[in-house]
Amino acid sequence: MRKLLVCVSLVPLLAGGCVSTVAHVVTAPVRITSKAVDWTTTSQSEADRNYGRKMRKQEAKEGRERRREANECRRQHGQNC
Repeated sequence: MRKLLVCVSLVPLLAGGCVSTVAHVVTAPVRITSKAVDWTTTSQSEADRNYGRKMRKQEAKEGRERRREANECRRQHGQNC
């Protein structure tokens, strides 16, 4: 009877690592799926950041075009401006 009691009391200590491993294996598909969804979707903050970057590039391009047109106008002494 004492051997049985000792064996039963040692099972949780010996199985502690196994339970942890089983928990990781069981939850792995959920974690993998959530990571894949995170990679494939764009959050609102990412969308805002990307839109801001796009608008800054567009404004910089328009500014360069205006400066180039102003320089051409000055070279032609105000003709066709």
